[in-house]
Amino acid sequence: MPKHGKKYRNSIENVDLQARHPVDEAVGKALAASFAKFDETVDVALRLGVDPKYSDQMVRGAVALPHGLGKTVRVAVFAKGEKQTEAREAGADIVGAEDLVARIKEGMLDFDSAIATPDMMALVGQVGRVLGPRGLMPNAKTGTVTFDVAAAVQEVKAGRVEFKVDKAGVLHAPLGKVSFGPEKILDNLKVLLEQVNRLKPSSAKGAYMISMAISTTMGPGFKVEPTLIRKFVEGAAA
Repeated sequence: MPKHGKKYRNSIENVDLQARHPVDEAVGKALAASFAKFDETVDVALRLGVDPKYSDQMVRGAVALPHGLGKTVRVAVFAKGEKQTEAREAGADIVGAEDLVARIKEGMLDFDSAIATPDMMALVGQVGRVLGPRGLMPNAKTGTVTFDVAAAVQEVKAGRVEFKVDKAGVLHAPLGKVSFGPEKILDNLKVLLEQVNRLKPSSAKGAYMISMAISTTMGPGFKVEPTLIRKFVEGAAA
């Protein structure tokens, strides 16, 4: 049996998936290879020159993309008192404290991102084993543990992306939808890479952004010429 379906095979016909391209060409080819009937998400896979088994080389953060992600994000906020009111007025979909923790323990996970005020973290820890594996645990490094819940909710709703390298040192992140077109995807990618570059660990030696590929939800990945990644980040022609 073939590993991929007919539409996928057609999308890569006469395409060299081992070739390395300038950043804008890789994005353009990924968009052109999209074949699904739905509006696919465009993703980046970035291999970093870090060893995540060392805590001082873990790269983790968040960034608000200029064009958002093109999807509705449901936000849950753990807070009490006036912070609950602030969260609701900012557009939070679910707000609560002990009651929210109780609902999560019962299996309610109808949200895409969670924010908590610092004084709520001991309570949130009760459902850490549920939220953590799903990438929903609030974390100060990504700006989701804060007393400024209104700003955090607005950023997440607008299209803030959280990222974290995996055990192999690869960072995966969404860049928006195919319907955005290449210019918006490139804008979002540049902002993401700038933030990742700012978070380079001082203990990381040698090349930092080693390799990169752009793909869509169902489509193939197109590799970027490694020497052009930094030039793209710095604003030079890529």
